[in-house]
Amino acid sequence: MIKISTEKAPAAVGPYSQAVISNGMVYTSGQIAIDPRTNTVDAKDIEGQTEQVMRNLGEVLRTAGSSFEMAVKTTCFLADMNDFAAFNEIYGKYFTGLPARSCVAVKTLPKGVLVEVEVIAETRL
Repeated sequence: MIKISTEKAPAAVGPYSQAVISNGMVYTSGQIAIDPRTNTVDAKDIEGQTEQVMRNLGEVLRTAGSSFEMAVKTTCFLADMNDFAAFNEIYGKYFTGLPARSCVAVKTLPKGVLVEVEVIAETRL
């Protein structure tokens, strides 16, 4: 197993890795809308937070030798299912390969964010 870490995405704040590679697959931890340059949640709306989540995931995937196009499964968490349409529009710009997906509403997400996404993808490493 290879642990993945990049300074271009928020650092893990607990006993976990940003991602791990095992048997040709990368498994990311859930990414939220923390800007790694400021270590804060700068966007307050679902669109801005979703874009930040995708930037964070993109950096983790790149570091792991992968990409959005190599994703096979995502799990998406929304604080409010009423945000689904706006989230889905931005999500679709990144996950053009149409991986399998689960999307659920949850009561609370870390730091009060509106969205969290985790990915399982193939890797070239």
